[in-house]
Amino acid sequence: MFPEAWLNKFIIIALSKTKVIGYYMKSKKASDDHTNNIHSDLLAARELVYDKCGYEYTPPLMEAESAEYGACTFELNGLSVLFRVAKITPTKTGQFVTIWKRHQNGPIEPYDMSDPVDLFIISTRNGNHFGQFIFPIAVLCEHDIVANNNKGGKRAIRVYPPWDKTMNRQAQKTQQWQLDFFLEIPDDKPTDLVRLKKLYCQEG
Repeated sequence: MFPEAWLNKFIIIALSKTKVIGYYMKSKKASDDHTNNIHSDLLAARELVYDKCGYEYTPPLMEAESAEYGACTFELNGLSVLFRVAKITPTKTGQFVTIWKRHQNGPIEPYDMSDPVDLFIISTRNGNHFGQFIFPIAVLCEHDIVANNNKGGKRAIRVYPPWDKTMNRQAQKTQQWQLDFFLEIPDDKPTDLVRLKKLYCQEG
């Protein structure tokens, strides 16, 4: 027979280990669930761009209302990022994406220059083509997409990646200025680091 005190000590140790294992499994599941909520385009950008360049980023804060566009915000190397995934539409060239905000239960409205956003990153994909539009907030304000003093602005836009062939003059004009802020992210060769650093404001 084992002494009662020894048995009690064994039971306490066993229960403690069970709690630790249970906590670990719960924490791992929570971490996995959080990763599962992140859009695959953002996970790909992390793997192919941010991690390879040593960029630091915070966990994304997901936005439930625009979840179909992979909506989230995070910080990247100290810059405040608003992230969206554009959608292919069946009848029009280009890809559609919403970029509105909502104050509590009020109506949706455009972002404003006073909002704490540095970069609007719009991810685009079509087959093997993959890339990001990396728009500084000032550029979107210049093109009347972000409001200035709560005047003007848009709640949604259409983006035109380089693989889209625009036909009408307005779309061609829009694509021309948008492509100045486009970063191609190929999976079979390195990303253009010079362009990447320029777009992410790492170089002047």
